[in-house]
Amino acid sequence: MNICVFCSAYSLDDRYSAPAAEFARLLGEGGHTLVWGGSNAGLMGLLADEAKAAGGRLVGVLVEMLRHKGYDGADELVMTADLAERKRELAARADAVVVLVGGLGTMDEVTEVLELKKHGIFDKPVVLLDTEGFYTGLRTQLERMDAEGFLPRPLAELVGFADTPAEVFALLKA
Repeated sequence: MNICVFCSAYSLDDRYSAPAAEFARLLGEGGHTLVWGGSNAGLMGLLADEAKAAGGRLVGVLVEMLRHKGYDGADELVMTADLAERKRELAARADAVVVLVGGLGTMDEVTEVLELKKHGIFDKPVVLLDTEGFYTGLRTQLERMDAEGFLPRPLAELVGFADTPAEVFALLKA
């Protein structure tokens, strides 16, 4: 399975990096392909290192302005002109999307995928790994949108939430 991962490009505390590393090891051990932002920086670089070490294949999709942060060990590195093209390319190459902790770029990516999924344009699984309750606020907001009629599809059809890396893979199999 080609698993697209949205996550931070910053180096983070072990409470965030350890679950990301565990997820990447499970991805690699499962024979999956990591499709990610193509960066060697921070959590993105850690994810790639761990997935590759565990036997996973790496497909990076990097925006031209960040070429200098490209991951040298990628099996394939695709260059895009801008962030919008990068998001389209990541989605096109994905069989599923997993969202780890991240900042504004990660939020931009996940909300775009959920909007596309809401309209039936993207119909692949999306799972958020809620490490340390990082996405509790987002989950609460999405649940409110669902309860108050702002979503045309039930929230459970749009996104799943997992507390552990193993739960992510259980949801992807379901």
